Amino acid sequence: MPAALDLRDLQVHFTTPEGTVEAVNGLDLSIERGECLGVVGESGSGKTQAFLAAMGLLADNGAASGSARLGGDEILGLPDAALNSIRGSRMAMIFQDPMTALTPSMRIGPQLTEVLEIHRGMARREARALAVEMLQRVQIPEAEKRMRQWPHELSGGMRQRVLIAMALLCEPELLIADEPTTALDVTVQAEILDLFRDLRGQMNTAIVLITHDLGVVAGLCDRLAVMYAGRIVEQGQAAEIFADPQHPYTAGLMRSVPRLDHETAELSTIPGQPPDLQHLPSGCAFRDRCPEAFERCADELPELVAIGGAGHAKACHLEGTSR
Repeated sequence: MPAALDLRDLQVHFTTPEGTVEAVNGLDLSIERGECLGVVGESGSGKTQAFLAAMGLLADNGAASGSARLGGDEILGLPDAALNSIRGSRMAMIFQDPMTALTPSMRIGPQLTEVLEIHRGMARREARALAVEMLQRVQIPEAEKRMRQWPHELSGGMRQRVLIAMALLCEPELLIADEPTTALDVTVQAEILDLFRDLRGQMNTAIVLITHDLGVVAGLCDRLAVMYAGRIVEQGQAAEIFADPQHPYTAGLMRSVPRLDHETAELSTIPGQPPDLQHLPSGCAFRDRCPEAFERCADELPELVAIGGAGHAKACHLEGTSR
């Protein structure tokens, strides 16, 4: 059975007055059905742009090349009409700001039923009944009442649940969630993650979780892909990477997270800044910030190679474990 989403040699660049920004550089990544993949990295690492490219949602000055297959079907570069028939039905995206993602001048009900009317050709009454059922499924109380409300009348957590309900109405093969818990308090975050876990089990939907929050990844994801300067620098089973990160960048990210079992340990930071994507350095893009860089790092771009079982791989010249 083909993967829910398979990206091969994905390249994304943006044309600006200052020059070309290379946002994603030769990305290879596969997400299986029913799997939850966490994609992490600093701002500007390319994690969001890679999936916007797959969905055909890049900004006007952006362009993508390579391959993106949804359930075995090539979708990169499809005409807008073809993509519009796929977005919302076979794949859906939840954006990080629920207030701007919902239309403020439109009640909740029509925003939900519109998805079913367009993609499934349902009559309005049938679409409304299914929308109410989905709101209940994502644990929104008084669903009938919420259908008549405006987005500004709902809390941040409620709005995020509405977006999740909207994304799941057509039972997509792939759900991409971009920082879905960033604007929420910790109790609502936990509820949203529980909701993802339940829905994934019920629908066998593949979930891509794009986030800065390693705690969210640890609590939900099967696999983890760490991105830096438009490339994957480490990927594998989330539990294995958390227990024993192999790339210096991944190890730095792990050390920067507060841990309750190390009360006296000081938090560390990764020195320096991410590279200029208009002028990427030769060799490894992380070398100027890496405490373990050596001469080869400046001359040769490290390939992503397997380093163990269960798909664990890293793009680093360093042999052995990074600390």
